[in-house]
Amino acid sequence: MYKSYSMEIGGRTLTVDVGRVAAQANGAALMHYGDTTVLCTATASEKPREGIDFFPLSVEFEEKLYAVGKIPGGFNKREGKASENSVLTSRVIDRPMRPLFPKDYRNDCTLNNLVLSVDPECRPEVVAMLGSAIATSISDIPFCGPCATTQIGMIDGQFVVNPNQEQWKNGDLTLTVASTAEKVIMIEAGANEIPEAKMIEAIYMAHGINQEIIAFINKIVAEVGKPKHEYTSCAIPEEMFAAMKEIVTPAEMEVAVFTDEKQVREENIRVIRDKMEAAFADKEDWLPLVGEALYQYQKKTVRKMILKDHKRPDGREITQIRKLAAETDIIPRVHGSAMFTRGQTQICNICTLAPLSEVQRIDGLDENEINKRYMHHYNFPSYSVGETKPSRGPGRREIGHGALAERALIPVLPSTEEFPYAIRTVSETFESNGSTSMASTCASCMSLMAAGVPIKKMVAGISCGLVTGDTDDDFVLLTDIQGLEDFFGDMDFKVTGTTDGITAIQMDIKIHGLTRPIVEGAIARCREARMFIMDNCMKPCIAEPRKEVGEYAPKIIQIKINPEKIGDVVGQRGKTINAIIEQTGVKMDISDDGAVSICGTDPVGMDKAVEMVKMIVTDFEEGQIFKGKVISIKDFGAFIEFAPGKEGMVHISKIAKERINHVEDVLTLGDVVTVKCLGKDKMGRISFSMKDVAQEQ
Repeated sequence: MYKSYSMEIGGRTLTVDVGRVAAQANGAALMHYGDTTVLCTATASEKPREGIDFFPLSVEFEEKLYAVGKIPGGFNKREGKASENSVLTSRVIDRPMRPLFPKDYRNDCTLNNLVLSVDPECRPEVVAMLGSAIATSISDIPFCGPCATTQIGMIDGQFVVNPNQEQWKNGDLTLTVASTAEKVIMIEAGANEIPEAKMIEAIYMAHGINQEIIAFINKIVAEVGKPKHEYTSCAIPEEMFAAMKEIVTPAEMEVAVFTDEKQVREENIRVIRDKMEAAFADKEDWLPLVGEALYQYQKKTVRKMILKDHKRPDGREITQIRKLAAETDIIPRVHGSAMFTRGQTQICNICTLAPLSEVQRIDGLDENEINKRYMHHYNFPSYSVGETKPSRGPGRREIGHGALAERALIPVLPSTEEFPYAIRTVSETFESNGSTSMASTCASCMSLMAAGVPIKKMVAGISCGLVTGDTDDDFVLLTDIQGLEDFFGDMDFKVTGTTDGITAIQMDIKIHGLTRPIVEGAIARCREARMFIMDNCMKPCIAEPRKEVGEYAPKIIQIKINPEKIGDVVGQRGKTINAIIEQTGVKMDISDDGAVSICGTDPVGMDKAVEMVKMIVTDFEEGQIFKGKVISIKDFGAFIEFAPGKEGMVHISKIAKERINHVEDVLTLGDVVTVKCLGKDKMGRISFSMKDVAQEQ
C-alpha cells in the first residue's frame, strides 16, 4: 500500500513515499527534500553467512550524474568507481547505524542509496542518511532504531540547519550529528577553528532536531513497519566461556593482555589460543568459535580492569599520552617531510608543491566542477601491523582517514593569493597501534611547515576512548587510545584543532549512544591533549613554517596583467603561451583576473618567461629597444619576432645605414637582432629600425 508522509526540517519539506517503488526490498523509502530525490533501500539475506565473526553490513551511496543533468566525461559514458564523496557519505551512514543492529546478527545486509535528482538547496547526503534509517526501521530486519541525522552549518556566526551546497562549502562549520531517541551516536565535523563550547552548542542543536525526526519516523513505523524477522544467533555459548575460564583463569588472561608491547601481547594470546584449540579439539561445534570467544574473553578482561581499577593495558594513567617523538627532513630531495611517533604509532608525511594547474578536478553531484587545491592521501600497508597481504590500493578506511586529516588542516592553509601552489601531502603508515589518522594530522602539519607552506597556525589531533559500565554515569574516558583500547572499548572520539578551536571531529562508537557529559568530557580531554602534543613535541621540532620553499620545490613568480591582455598571452589555440613554456621550461597558469603564475626550478628560465609576458602585454611606444629573431624575409623587409606571438617589421630602408638592394644581403632566417620601435604603421603593425640602433651605438 502506497503512503506518503511529510514534515518540515530547516524550512524545507521532507517527504517519504513508502510502498511506491522497490517493493521486493525488505524496506524501501523514496525520499524527497526540495527537488532532491533519493531512493533508499534495505535488504538482508535469509540466512547468516558462515565462517565470519562480524556483521556483514554494506552501505552504498550511488552518485548518478543524470541527477544534475550531466553525462560522465571520458570515453566510458558510465559512472565509474565510487567517488571520494560517495565513499565518505557511505561511511557516515554506516557508522551510526552499525551499532544498532544485534551484535550476534551475521546475515548479509545492504543499505543502498540511489541519488535520482539533486536540488542545490537540499544536499543529497543528508537525505540518504535519513532514508537509510527509515528504510531499515520499516523493514523486517532486526534493528534497534530508529536514528536520525541532521547537518549544521555556520554563516556569519549563525547556525544553519541542513545548509545548502553553497553554505556547506563556504561556511565556517560542516557538522553532521546522528542520534537515537536518547543519545548522540555519531559526530562528524569540519570547522574553521570553532571554540569547544560553540561546537557543543551546535551538536546539541542538531540532537534536538533529531528528536523531532525520530518522532516522525516512529509514526511511519507504527503505520507501515513490518514485524522483525527471527534470525540465527551467532553468540558464543555461555558454557563455552565457562570452560575457557577453567583452562585460562581471568588472572592469567590479565597477565597475558596487560603489556605495553603489542607484539608481546599478541604472542601471549597466540599461546592461549593454541591451548584452547587443543582443549576443544574434540568439540566440533566449539572449535570454529575459539577465535571469536577468545576475543570476547580479552574484551571482558580489559574492560573490567579499566572500568573498575582504572588500569590500562600498557600501565598508563587514564589521561597519559604515550611517548612522543617528531623530526623533519628525514627524506632527501622531496619538498617537505616529517615523521611523528606516538607509542607504536608512526606516520611519515611527505609534502609536494606544484603550480595551480595541477589542482584536482572533481566532476560530481554539483552544478560546477570542483577544483581541489589541497589533497591529503593516507596509506596503510600491511607491514605497519606486522601482517602480510597484497596492496590493492586505498580502501574506504584509508580514504576516510585521509579526508579527516585533510579537513583538519584546510582552515589553516594560506590563500592562493598568499601562496599560489597546489599542495599534496601523503601519510605513509610505518607502524600502527591506534589512531593513525591523528598522527597523520600532526605529521602533515609539520611536513607543510617544513616545505615552507605558510600555514596560519599549528594543528594537532588526538583520540579519546571510552569504557562504559551498567549505568549512564559509570564510565571512564581514556586519552590517546591504543589499538587494544579501540577494539575493546566503546568509542573512538577524534578531535583536531589549533590553540584557538576545533578544525575537525570524527566520532565512532560501538554502543547505543553517548550522554552529554561524555561528549563534553571527551572534547575537553582532547583539547588538553593536543595542547600537550604541540607544546612538548611538535613545537620543539619545528615551531613555524620555513620562510622559503625547499631547494627542490618549484618556485613561483606571480605578476598581474590587464585581464584584457590574457588573450594576447595565450594566443590562438594556446600557441603563444605554449611557445613561452617551450622556450623557457616553465609552467604557467593565468587566472581570469589577470594573475599570471610562472613556475619552475630554473631562475633564468623563469625570469625570461616573465620578460616575455611583459613584452606581450606592453603597449609599445616609439623609442623602445628590443631583441628579436628574424622569422620571415620579404622583398620589402623582414619580420622580427621579439616575443612569442609578437612581431614587427623592419623595412628594407631601415636595415642598414647604407643602401641595400636585397634583404638577404644583410639578414638570414634565425638571426637575432636589436631593433628600435618606430611606432605603428598605417596598417597597425609595429615598425622597427635596425639602422637607428646602430647610429645610437
